[in-house]
Amino acid sequence: MFAKLFKTAVVASALVASVAARPMSLNRLTARGDISFDNWGGYSSLSGFDDFYGSDNFIGSVSSQTVVEQSQELVCHSESIVIIQQRLLVLQEMAKRIITEQVCEVETQTVVFEQFHASLGLFSHDLRRTSGHHVGFDSSITNHFSDIVSEDDTLSTNDFGFSGHDVGASTVVVGGSNWVAATSPASVGAAYSAARGAFYSSF
Repeated sequence: MFAKLFKTAVVASALVASVAARPMSLNRLTARGDISFDNWGGYSSLSGFDDFYGSDNFIGSVSSQTVVEQSQELVCHSESIVIIQQRLLVLQEMAKRIITEQVCEVETQTVVFEQFHASLGLFSHDLRRTSGHHVGFDSSITNHFSDIVSEDDTLSTNDFGFSGHDVGASTVVVGGSNWVAATSPASVGAAYSAARGAFYSSF
């Protein structure tokens, strides 16, 4: 589902670029060679963009994790795959709502979506145990899930008080998976290849 959304965004980005009235150039911070999107293209809606993850970390890569101990271990339990797909679709459509309702400039919508898509994609490396990170989630971030929408069903606008630099500081590792160090890299690799094959055949 994210693949189709990504495809749409890529096509839309190409169309916007082809009809742009003025050329856009990335702001480069020559000291480190990083790319800055602060006020990119003169769009004030991108002011402070680099503060969230840093100009040297557009994709939001987590540099460190701190695993928090739980009073009771959180263990996975299998649900019907359609239940999982439904909830992920809710998250997908909520991301669309946030981007389109709370950002008016289509250029900024494009940049922030590409960052979101790339950052989420990093989780694939965690699942395949190729990133060196624990497979889990940040509980201090997910605790704000219910704060996204207000009681009147409008999107909230208050600052939650964190940035992308905080991700990983309160990592919860879910136990109970069927990962076996000796055999799972091969089986997960096969699953990944099959999924990517389906992705590319969808274009």
